[in-house]
Amino acid sequence: MNAQALPTDIFEAETRALEVARAAHDSASAAGDAAGARSHQALGELLSAYERLLRETRRLVRRSDRTEREMSQLNQRLQDLATELEYRATHDPLTAVLNRAAIIERVNGCFERQDLSLVVLDIDHFKRINDSFGHPVGDTVIVGVVHCLKNVVPESAHVGRVGGEEFTVLLPGQGPEEAVAVADAMRRCIESHDFALPDGSDITASFGVSWAARGGRFDDAYNLADEALYAAKRGGRNRVELAAIQQAMPAS
Repeated sequence: MNAQALPTDIFEAETRALEVARAAHDSASAAGDAAGARSHQALGELLSAYERLLRETRRLVRRSDRTEREMSQLNQRLQDLATELEYRATHDPLTAVLNRAAIIERVNGCFERQDLSLVVLDIDHFKRINDSFGHPVGDTVIVGVVHCLKNVVPESAHVGRVGGEEFTVLLPGQGPEEAVAVADAMRRCIESHDFALPDGSDITASFGVSWAARGGRFDDAYNLADEALYAAKRGGRNRVELAAIQQAMPAS
């Protein structure tokens, strides 16, 4: 057995002293006079009390160690639960992308530091999919669209689901022309993706793009992108429209 693997006895010195005292007590006979006998008896009682004290202290140390391990496990579990709750509060359960509240927070946070582009997209004729094939098929289409978006957007982008079949893609630091190019790449990816619908039909989506300078607000950027989205719908769907450009905020 590897002696180094054994746990250190924190009472090693006390144990050695006790063994020496016990050996001395056991080897010595009670003196013939009354004082010697009382001393021998007192030493025996002292040794017994000391042994009991060590046993009790060891038990308390073991209990303390066990409690510390349990507290550590509980703290880890608490941290895991907090992380899980944070995730559930900020992500869409079906697609695992950001939910509406989280995307608003990200957009407004980005506006404090930089310009950004916002893309709003909506799956064309989605109601027909649910009505014709049922909601489980509709959910499959939504998940497939998110798969397409993630495959196309740059790493710095944030994808959010802001409605049933409506999504928002935040592009921090991206100019309007770059954002339109990303939106068109997403459009083409969805258009060419095989969603395996029962009737073999394709899925398309319409896109609205807005750009705003640092200091903007989510509501303004979203409303502009939403207006562009509806222009894309009116223009025949499966297309990208760019909203009017907001002017940069004056330097403070």
